[in-house]
Amino acid sequence: MEIKLDGVEGSLVLIKQGAEARVFESTFVGRRSIVKERFSKKYRHPSLDSKLTVKRLNAEARCMTKARKLGVSTPVLYAVDPLLHTLTFEFVEGQAVKDIFLDFGLQGIVEERLNDIATQIGDAIGKLHDGGLVHGDLTTSNMLIRNSTNQLVLIDFGLSFTSTLPEDKAVDLYVLERALLSMHSSCGNVMDKILAAYRKSSKQWSSTLNKLAQVRQRGRKRTMVG
Repeated sequence: MEIKLDGVEGSLVLIKQGAEARVFESTFVGRRSIVKERFSKKYRHPSLDSKLTVKRLNAEARCMTKARKLGVSTPVLYAVDPLLHTLTFEFVEGQAVKDIFLDFGLQGIVEERLNDIATQIGDAIGKLHDGGLVHGDLTTSNMLIRNSTNQLVLIDFGLSFTSTLPEDKAVDLYVLERALLSMHSSCGNVMDKILAAYRKSSKQWSSTLNKLAQVRQRGRKRTMVG
């Protein structure tokens, strides 16, 4: 379905809708692009809603930019529009890691490719965490493999924030681990491969992984109680 948004070049094709935002495919200066629109919450006062939305929009843009400075590949950010509450960035040609891993489950694992992807994931997260950045939504849906280079690209920094606390970094890893267990159990010990790469990438891995062990224990207790 094509939509026209005032102030955005070309038409937009809705490709995803979440609780906080809509994601469209569009064009920007003749280039294929993605437009992410944070929509208003009707239950909030309009002026407060606008301030909060712009604050989160800018925070997401800053986190994406910071990740690139830390050496982590993200889509190139083209524009931030505080009036339309949109971010416009590069369209990355490539498959989501989620789809690649699901294919492994159906067709059989290609060990070399699995190892390469797991290594890139661990390396990227290590760079983020050492730079004081927590992604906040590490799932295989938010990781792409660029067709032209086979390079990992992290997307969707809408829940990202800055933190140097090992606890926050550990929760980041735990979210990924739970996602892998629920979606990609057929891929075997992929989290172990990711953590091995994380140890090589991060200078602060020890304190984070100590906290991860505690977070896992709390998670197991909650599961037992539930």
